[in-house]
Amino acid sequence: MKRIPTAEEREREAKKLRLLEELEDTWLPYLTPKDDEFYQQWQLKYPKLILREAGSMPEALHKEVQEAFLTLHKHGCFFRDLVRIQGKDLLTPVSRVLIGNPGCTYKYLNTRLFTVPWPVKGASPKYDEAGVAAACQTFLRLNDHLQMETLQALEELACKEKSNIDAVPVCIGPDFPRVGMGSFDGQDELDMKNRAAYNVTLLNFMDPQKMPYLKEEPYFGMGKMAVSWHHDENLVERSAVAVYNYSCEGPEEESEDDPQLEGRDPDTWHVGFKISWDIETPGLAIPLHQGDCYFMLDDLNATHQHCVLAGLPPRFSSTHRVAECSTGTLDYILQRCQLALQNVRNEADNGDVSLKSFEPAVLKQGEEIHNEVEFEWLRQYWFQGNRYRKCTDWWCQPITQLEDLWKKMEGMTNAVLHEARREGVPVEQRNEILTAILASLTTRQNLRREWHAREDSTRHQQRPLVRDFFLLESPGSRGGNSERHPATSLSQ
Repeated sequence: MKRIPTAEEREREAKKLRLLEELEDTWLPYLTPKDDEFYQQWQLKYPKLILREAGSMPEALHKEVQEAFLTLHKHGCFFRDLVRIQGKDLLTPVSRVLIGNPGCTYKYLNTRLFTVPWPVKGASPKYDEAGVAAACQTFLRLNDHLQMETLQALEELACKEKSNIDAVPVCIGPDFPRVGMGSFDGQDELDMKNRAAYNVTLLNFMDPQKMPYLKEEPYFGMGKMAVSWHHDENLVERSAVAVYNYSCEGPEEESEDDPQLEGRDPDTWHVGFKISWDIETPGLAIPLHQGDCYFMLDDLNATHQHCVLAGLPPRFSSTHRVAECSTGTLDYILQRCQLALQNVRNEADNGDVSLKSFEPAVLKQGEEIHNEVEFEWLRQYWFQGNRYRKCTDWWCQPITQLEDLWKKMEGMTNAVLHEARREGVPVEQRNEILTAILASLTTRQNLRREWHAREDSTRHQQRPLVRDFFLLESPGSRGGNSERHPATSLSQ
């Protein structure tokens, strides 16, 4: 079954095509630090983008963070994701691992990543290696440091906006004077803290020398891209993003000052910024050196797009985010499962379930939760194989628990179908039952086919096999024609 693009995806693709048509064979202008108007343009058009140079962070923390990157890489903790874009599975050129609050997840490009937990207060995660444990502790310390830096940057931005000043620097070195939070009321301070309350960091790694097929940047002619133009997804509205850069380079070379070199230095990693769908304002290509950090504040991520431009050396980054977790935590999905299972009266030893209510609203809710736990959690987890066991066994017990709850929901579905088939049920009641569950069962049938095809098509890539307890056919159709929907057969 061919997937239909969402309205948002269609609109985004149409804007991209219109922009490329307007450009024809020309490049949009962009600026680097070699250009006289670079900092002025940054100040005027990109004031919510802040760069902290490496010297603004303690040297000891730099050393710990860089060693932590190398430790996780040595233990094989970075993986390329098979993401879903417009109905196609694409392997990311960048390898990633998500670290963060226990039980949190982060979803991007239709792929849910599960955190390797860092050791926050009150949590005692177990790790497979002492080095992995130390690395997670280090990234929690980096998270705390970047949270303080973000609060500082947000305060500077607020001061600038309240005073209508244009003099706050966008590129800040170690000698920039600090000010306190005392000039704001309690609500302002709380709002700032919430926008900087990073709960996950997405770590990235790429060696460009092993990726000869990187895409060329299409609008400005900036060169090879490690990550294409995008907005970061799944974030709390107006929350900040903080990025620590570690490109594994030797001594800094002053190639950017070479008057013979036009545009950005292709040997150096850069982050590119542009105003979304704007062809008048020049873009920026900002060089990133070891230990530099940049911050996207307030609504910058919504109004602007950014990309990562590949240099020569391998590069790590730690991208700290306030993930929108209202539907993305283990506690959330367990509560949803318990809500669905409140309708179970009894469960027999053979798995047969009897239900308390056949009210349409109750049945509809139960089947929607059934789909959510299967397609948003279990299939997402097992499609990624046993990657998380490289770091920790934290998710093993919760996933097993979710599997058991899912199986009970399978029994609930069978109980509903059995009731609809039962002789003596009035036609009106039968129709109410079928109407309540039909949309969810149709979605389940279609998604099971889609996931089944994805799983088959990726096995030749030597990805770990997914769990095989999921069946393509919907509950109630087992032993019969798997292409025939049980609700359809009941209505005939």
